[in-house]
Amino acid sequence: MATAKNKTTETEQSVEQFLQTITDEVKRKDCFAIAELMKKQSGFEPKMWGAAIVGFGSYHYKYESGREGDAPLVAFSPRKAEISLYLSSGFENREALLKKFGKHKSAKACIYIKKLEDVDSEVLKKMVSLSVKHVKSLYK
Repeated sequence: MATAKNKTTETEQSVEQFLQTITDEVKRKDCFAIAELMKKQSGFEPKMWGAAIVGFGSYHYKYESGREGDAPLVAFSPRKAEISLYLSSGFENREALLKKFGKHKSAKACIYIKKLEDVDSEVLKKMVSLSVKHVKSLYK
């Protein structure tokens, strides 16, 4: 049985050019700031994943089902309604840090924010670092 090809793969598209296309000035500035923060905390340069995800580093996963692929260690995407932050769902102190984070919504591995000023950037730095550490420990 053939497995489906992953839609979200690393591309050669320019991160800066992509971020410059964000029409909302506040969201554009926030995304440039998040890119810089994630770069510093992860130690990796930003790369485009698919058409709209900015990722940092990568790891190779393989599920029991046989599905495998590559994904960024941490990432974000400027969506229409909010900015999606893609962090591990299992990093150390996740729930405690989210309580201190500020105005956000969260799902399993996504955290959604409207504006960077709504959240504590020091908490975001910790979450990015812990998420990278957690994913690296799972996928050596």
